[in-house]
Amino acid sequence: MPTEQSADLEIFARRESEARSYCRSFPKSFVKAQGSELTDASGRSYIDFLAGCSSLNYGHNDPDMKAALIEHITADGITHGLDMHTGAKADFLTAFEEIILKPRNMDYKVMMTGPTGTNAVEAAMKLARKVTGRRNIIAFTNGFHGMTMGALSCTGNAGKRAGAGSGSLCGTTHMPFEGAFGEDVDSLHIIEEMLGNPSSGVDAPAAFIIEPVQGEGGLNAASTAFMQGIARLAKAHGALLIVDDIQAGCGRTGTFFSFEEMGIEPDLIPLAKSFSGMGLPFAALLIKPEHDIWGPAEHNGTFRGNTHAFVTARVALEKFWRDDALQRDIAQKSAIVREGLQTIADMVPGARLKGRGMMQGVDVGNGDLAGDICARAFERGLVIETSGAHDEVVKVLAPLTTPEALLRKGLDILQEAAREALATTKMAAE
Repeated sequence: MPTEQSADLEIFARRESEARSYCRSFPKSFVKAQGSELTDASGRSYIDFLAGCSSLNYGHNDPDMKAALIEHITADGITHGLDMHTGAKADFLTAFEEIILKPRNMDYKVMMTGPTGTNAVEAAMKLARKVTGRRNIIAFTNGFHGMTMGALSCTGNAGKRAGAGSGSLCGTTHMPFEGAFGEDVDSLHIIEEMLGNPSSGVDAPAAFIIEPVQGEGGLNAASTAFMQGIARLAKAHGALLIVDDIQAGCGRTGTFFSFEEMGIEPDLIPLAKSFSGMGLPFAALLIKPEHDIWGPAEHNGTFRGNTHAFVTARVALEKFWRDDALQRDIAQKSAIVREGLQTIADMVPGARLKGRGMMQGVDVGNGDLAGDICARAFERGLVIETSGAHDEVVKVLAPLTTPEALLRKGLDILQEAAREALATTKMAAE
């Protein structure tokens, strides 16, 4: 166990790349986690409203997932199997078929990609281009789809795109997300006009890629009408519809898939983050069977399909998705989050609530204020981050399993931090 906290952090500053980010907002060495709480090396506990950026929807170290994984390891179960058949993979696929796909009348092949979300997005982009014979992918303002070069070309944030240096981020066209230019501007109409005009300069698309709720882009939530409109345009123009459910899926917005009640049928669905159930690396691409035209090894990777994640993912499905208990619980907790965030919005002129389900936040208008609120919350024992083009949204991503009392305590801390930040801002202005 670490002893001196200052010594704990010295090695990171000395040896870890400058690319590190979250640790700059939370400069502590964390050594233990359980449920919705983290513990640092000094023994202090923090409420976790970040949840591995929605990779821990079921909390830290779920006891049933942990027990199943320990049993698998101690029995010398397969650790690494490339894409060979394994018992753990069969059990996961069976559970996914019976618990998730069949009850929703969804028919998809499951493609195991590399271990992170950007790998699933890359596979989706490649497959859409292979199926259609086209190159152009239509993405959206404020969208975030990953940091590898293909996925990054679909990502809107200038800071993220700058990581490519002088590398070419091409083959995509960015269109306005719903509400991107204000409530009075019809984004769907703009897109329809651009695609219908042979002199617009927009090449015929291979696919549209969209997040129903833009996690990193500021919790912009697409309406059912907008999503249906994009699905209609994709079909009309012979393009595939890629719905990126990496952050918004696995229950985060209230249902297993964030688009379930929207009446659309995506051609391709990238999944990752909480797909493993326990925070283990695991990404996959759901493919409509008619589009599964890959040749053997045409898209592969040494770590496609994490066998340990198959074990925990199966348990997550069996434990949380066989009935609607979790879904009903999410609805109740979402209302608590909305009420708590509304208290903060009422403090800040012009502030507004964003997102849906357990993927909500408050837009306070500028990144400095949002960052100050989150920093003060961390001083009080709450781990929470910002999102948005200017980091202007204070974003709540608490585990879906967070006990109500702990959820309310975290929201109380956040409100206290907001009051203090606003008071400090007011004093500085006087």
